[in-house]
Amino acid sequence: MWPVRTGPVSYRFSTSDRPNFLRVVTFNANGLRSAARKGFFRWFARQRADVLCVQEIKAHDAAIADRAFHARGYTRACAHAEKAGYSGVAIYSRMEPTEVVRGIGEPEFDREGRYVEARFRGVAVVSAYFPSGSSGPARQEAKFRFLAAFDRRLVELAKTGLPFVFCGDFNMAHRPIDLKNWRSLQNYPGFTPPERAWLDSLFAGRGFVDAFRAVNQEPHQYTWWSNRGQAWANNTGWRIDYQVVSPGTEGPRPLRAAIYKARRFSDHAPLIIDYEWPVVDVPRPASEAAPS
Repeated sequence: MWPVRTGPVSYRFSTSDRPNFLRVVTFNANGLRSAARKGFFRWFARQRADVLCVQEIKAHDAAIADRAFHARGYTRACAHAEKAGYSGVAIYSRMEPTEVVRGIGEPEFDREGRYVEARFRGVAVVSAYFPSGSSGPARQEAKFRFLAAFDRRLVELAKTGLPFVFCGDFNMAHRPIDLKNWRSLQNYPGFTPPERAWLDSLFAGRGFVDAFRAVNQEPHQYTWWSNRGQAWANNTGWRIDYQVVSPGTEGPRPLRAAIYKARRFSDHAPLIIDYEWPVVDVPRPASEAAPS
C-alpha cells in the first residue's frame, strides 16, 4: 500500500519532475458536446495531461467528429452505446495505443458503451462508466451484475502482465468521508452495504489502490453534486469518480491529486492525478506551460 499523505489539494503541481511522471485526468462529461460548449477542452489543453478518460460522452463518432471535441495532440478511442445520446466512454492519449479493447465481454453492458481499455508500452488505462442503481431495483440489480462482470475483466487484464490504472464514474461512494449526508444515505443506491463491501474487497481485499485517497485523506473532497437544490453551493456531494491502480509496487505510484472546481463543465468535476511512472515516454515540447 502506498504511504498516505495529508494536506490541502492544489492542481498547480510542480513541473520539476515532469519527465518522470504520468498525469491522468478522469471526467464524467454528462454529454461531451455540452461539456465542450462550457469550455472543457479549452481547460484541458492547459493541463499537460498524458491521458484523459471521459465517461457519459452521450454521442456517436459522427456527432463528435468536429475538432471542437478533439484534444490537439491526442488520439481518441471510444466505446459507444447503441442507444443514441446515452452513456459512452472515451480515452484521449498523447501516445497511440498498441491495442484498444472495447467492452467487458458482457453484451448487456457492452451495448451500453461502458468500458474502453487502451494499452500502451508498459501500462494499460481503462475508462469505465458503472451503472447507476438510483432509478429503481432493476437497475440496482444490473449494477451488481456489472460488478461481477467487471471483476472478471480485471482478472483478464491482470493476465496481460501490464500494470494498469482504471478510471471512471463508479456511481458508488466508499466510506462516510466520501459523501456529505452519509448517515441518511446508508441504504441508498450508491452507498448500500453490498456496494461498500465490493469496494472494501477491491481495495483492502485485493490490494488495488484508490489513488486519490492514497495521497489525500481530507474530508469534503467530492466529485459529483446533484443539480437539485443548493448541492453545489453547499458542497453536498459524493466522491464517486475514481482512479484505481493495480496491486503491487511495480506500477504507477500516486504522487498528488486534485479535484478541479473553479469552473463547472458538468455535474461532475475533473479528477487529476499525477503518478511517478518514468516508463511511459511521451515527448513534450519544452515550452509547455504549467497546468492552470
